[in-house]
Amino acid sequence: MPFSCRMPMSAVVAAAVLCSFPAPPAAAQEAVPSSCEPVTPNAFQGSDSERINQAIATAAASGRRVVIPKTNHAADGPRDVWLLDSAILVQSGTTLELENCRIKLSDRCRDNIIRSANCGLGITEIAPISNVSIRGIGAAVLEGADHPRATGDSAKILAERTYGTDAGVQSESQSGDWRNIGILMAFVEQFSIENLRLVDSHAWAISLERCAYGKIRDIDFASTGHRTIDDTTQTILNQDGLDLRQGCHDILIENLTGYTGDDLLALTNILRADSTAGSTESTMVSAAVNRGDGLDDIRNITIRNLRGYCAGGHHIVRFLNASGLQIHDVILDGLIDTSGSAQPCRAAVKIGDSNPRWGGVTPLGDTYRLFISNIMSRSQHTVLIAGSLSDSIVSNVIKYEAEGPPIAFESGEDNVRNVIFSNVQGITPPTE
Repeated sequence: MPFSCRMPMSAVVAAAVLCSFPAPPAAAQEAVPSSCEPVTPNAFQGSDSERINQAIATAAASGRRVVIPKTNHAADGPRDVWLLDSAILVQSGTTLELENCRIKLSDRCRDNIIRSANCGLGITEIAPISNVSIRGIGAAVLEGADHPRATGDSAKILAERTYGTDAGVQSESQSGDWRNIGILMAFVEQFSIENLRLVDSHAWAISLERCAYGKIRDIDFASTGHRTIDDTTQTILNQDGLDLRQGCHDILIENLTGYTGDDLLALTNILRADSTAGSTESTMVSAAVNRGDGLDDIRNITIRNLRGYCAGGHHIVRFLNASGLQIHDVILDGLIDTSGSAQPCRAAVKIGDSNPRWGGVTPLGDTYRLFISNIMSRSQHTVLIAGSLSDSIVSNVIKYEAEGPPIAFESGEDNVRNVIFSNVQGITPPTE
């Protein structure tokens, strides 16, 4: 039946009745839409970071959303980039929409692109916040600096292993830390991060600590572990895509794409005995401790539809826990290795690690109820069990264009208990 835009007679009568009433006073007409209009940083003065944060504070006070548009009406004239000298700080009730805009760290910035406002330098007690939405509309890009002051995690020394213009500057930290993370949130509940492209991250593109009841979807990554800076190839380490850390639970992750210098997606739960919240000596902004009673377990995570690879040759998905911290009740459904002719990854999915640096093989029962299915990869290992795994199912796995079995037991099969493997297949590459 062809589409008709004619109103039914009942609607015509209703419209006529409504139109017979006098229009409300002009003041009343203006009051209704003004409370719904979004807040834009173009309405404020100062640096780009200051204007965006003023817009967020104003919107939070009035219950409105913030829209960062493509065109930045800066004091020195309009431009199509927003340059940050410090992080965008989101608070409870923030709805932040990035509308076809490009947000880039300036060469002066040693900070996150976006951070939850409850955490940061010197904040030792992090108060939980809630209801935070970060959403790209159209093509929204978050990008690293042309000359990053620091890159890598807290174990990397600037200029020795990873790039940073702060190398040798006495007043500045000489290692990476949580400020190198693109989007960093801690103790945030009821949140969403959607439809963003993150390019040339200084370390992890997105990291969540003790966050819950949220969703991350439609995120594209573009980092290779190296950058050409002033005509010289520089190493940029620890360019993970998305990391979930201590205490993250009840989170949906879907539609991650692209390539990263390190693991595309990592669930990492590792203790650090000397950790203090707000310190620059860690890659976590909250304390990397175990609060006990399962509060810091990573749990109830659903992961769907990953299409990407690690350009640095590491892993596409990594599950890593140690020292009594657990990972359990996780669904991973759908992973396609898109590396093509690029360097194959070491593993499409790696579970645990036998290296004592990461706590060694976890006791049986610390990593359990993982349901991994529909994995297709040309990596060196498709599913690599390097720690322990129990009470789990691994199914529908295809390994192609690589030698060896689709399931590898690096730590030995005695560290696997009550795990069902079904419909796993290795397609041996043809010999010439």
